[in-house]
Amino acid sequence: MSTPFYVSPQQAMADRAEYARKGIARGRSLVVLQFADGIVFVGENPSRALHKFSEIYDRIGFAAAGKYNEYENLRIGGVRYADLRGYTYDRNDVTARGLANVYAQTLGTIFSSVGEKPYEVELVVAEVGETPESDQIYRLPHDGSIVDEHGSVAVGGNAELISNYLDQRHRDGMTLAEALRLAVQALSRESNGTQREIPAERLEVAVLDRTRPQKRKFRRIQGRQLERLLEQQEGVSADAAEEGSSEEE
Repeated sequence: MSTPFYVSPQQAMADRAEYARKGIARGRSLVVLQFADGIVFVGENPSRALHKFSEIYDRIGFAAAGKYNEYENLRIGGVRYADLRGYTYDRNDVTARGLANVYAQTLGTIFSSVGEKPYEVELVVAEVGETPESDQIYRLPHDGSIVDEHGSVAVGGNAELISNYLDQRHRDGMTLAEALRLAVQALSRESNGTQREIPAERLEVAVLDRTRPQKRKFRRIQGRQLERLLEQQEGVSADAAEEGSSEEE
């Protein structure tokens, strides 16, 4: 009888983590940024039917990178959790932190299970507050850990490169147009430092807008409205460049 092949627990977990990271990196990147009136979600997504961003509850949004069927299952589970908790207790009892804890338990259990492969997904759960200081953004990697983010976060694809770019340029109090323009600039950067163009029709954009009078703060931005926001910021950038050249003269 042959001796079974032995793999140390540390090596097995490292292999599972590497497998999940490679799967997530194959997907397109997305970014989540705070701006003056809320939180904006921006990602490159040519599909009009398979969304990366979704509403979970009144003030809570969901973003995911990786395998669609896996994060869609998690999204549906999150909606069911939020609806049940809001119905059983109170709508205010449904929070991004509570939802992030539920997702962390699910992802952690799957990641440590020997009988199934780890999920190739990375999630962002965001909640818009009454003020920018009360906004919450949580990033959940494949292993079920929770990272409390502030200002901006990028997941999927070239996430590290994009995160560095955003960390250097994101600031508090940005307008929606400014935040959107920064997000598109970050997503369009290549590893070699070049910039590619991402047309508006290939972008998926959604916001949690604290200024909306209704309880549900999530809305999608698309079509002509998205084009106007991109054009608006391009115009501002062009004017600023002209003013700078005039001063030099």
